[in-house]
Amino acid sequence: MLILASASPRRQQLLRNAGIEFRIQPANVLEDILPEETPAACAQRLAGSKARAIFGLHSADQVLGADTIVVIQGRILGKPTDAQGAARMLRLLSGREHQVITGVCLMTPGQPPKQDVRHEVTCVTMSTLTEGDIADYVASGEPMDKAGAYAIQGQASRWIPRIEGCYFNVVGLPISLVYRMLRESSEG
Repeated sequence: MLILASASPRRQQLLRNAGIEFRIQPANVLEDILPEETPAACAQRLAGSKARAIFGLHSADQVLGADTIVVIQGRILGKPTDAQGAARMLRLLSGREHQVITGVCLMTPGQPPKQDVRHEVTCVTMSTLTEGDIADYVASGEPMDKAGAYAIQGQASRWIPRIEGCYFNVVGLPISLVYRMLRESSEG
């Protein structure tokens, strides 16, 4: 059985929509950004930390960990801690292109256990936002638990005219990559 090391309702829905059976066991790990760490390395490290934390409790099951970050001009944006932080992030993204990177780690039982860590990158263009757009969106509460302070599948969809890459990656889980990793783990 696959265990998802995440409480994210978006990741859960993506797995359900893809017909992948799983159980939920959220990992409680510190989502810190290390100095001099590349964005891809950060996303992969955090995904690995989550998967390993839960695999330690369920070593007979496959465990999937994931972490999504938003990157603009080399700067990593995680989840905002307050409304002011959300507004700052949205101002930074307004009218610009940025990258969404999701690190994925699949732990598979064995001697030794197998750890498969990868990442997906999607380029996203956001329209120019007015201060009113930002204030109304922050007041909606939607940005508060999202990397980069927006949800492409929610109200922010009206400001995303273009993406290059996997849409589901921006939602929070590159489902095609995850499915490929699951298939490869069962073949090898």
